Amino acid sequence: MIAMQYRIPLPADYDMAIIRQRIAERGHLTDNLEGLAFKAYLHGRVDASRTGSQNVYAPFYVWRDPRGLSEFLSGPGFAAVVASFGRPVVRTWAVWDAEFSTDLSAATYATHDTAAISPQASMDETRRREQKLVRAALDQGAEAAVSAFDPTTWTLMRFALWRDASAAHDTPRADAYTVGHMSQPKLS
Repeated sequence: MIAMQYRIPLPADYDMAIIRQRIAERGHLTDNLEGLAFKAYLHGRVDASRTGSQNVYAPFYVWRDPRGLSEFLSGPGFAAVVASFGRPVVRTWAVWDAEFSTDLSAATYATHDTAAISPQASMDETRRREQKLVRAALDQGAEAAVSAFDPTTWTLMRFALWRDASAAHDTPRADAYTVGHMSQPKLS
C-alpha cells in the first residue's frame, strides 16, 4: 500500500464554503476508483480550534497498489485539481501498517503527523513501535490508522480517522482536519 497527500494552502480569508461545495459536488467521483483503499477529503480552517494552522484543502489517499496512484495522477480527476489550484506537491509514503474498518462513512475528523526518523534509529524497531501506535489508535476509537515512511526524507507519517473531534484532540502534535467526504471502494 501507498499513502498519498497533497496540501493546497489557501488564504486566511478564503471562503472555505467553496471547498466544502467542491467536495459535495465531486467527492462521489472517487467512490469506486480502482486501486483505492480509501480517500479522505480533508479541509481545515484557520479559525477552528483544532483544524490546523491555516486554511487548507488536503485530500489523503491510501492506495492498494501503485497503478491506481499512477492512473489517478495522470487522469481527469487530478487534472481538475491542477486546473483549479495549480500542480501541488504530492507526498507519498510506503505504508508499514494500515488498519481500517470496512465502512469509514462515520469518520468526521482526521489527524496527520510527521516526524523525522533518527539516522541512528533501527528501521525494524521503528516499524514495530509504529505498528503498536496503530493498534493503540484503534483501541482509542480510531476508525482507521496508518503508519508509513518516506525514504527520500527519512520521515515517518501517522494518520488516523476519528468518529468525533474529542478523540482527535488527544493527539496534541498532529494537524487535525475536518472530513468532508469519504471514498472507500468495496472490494469485489
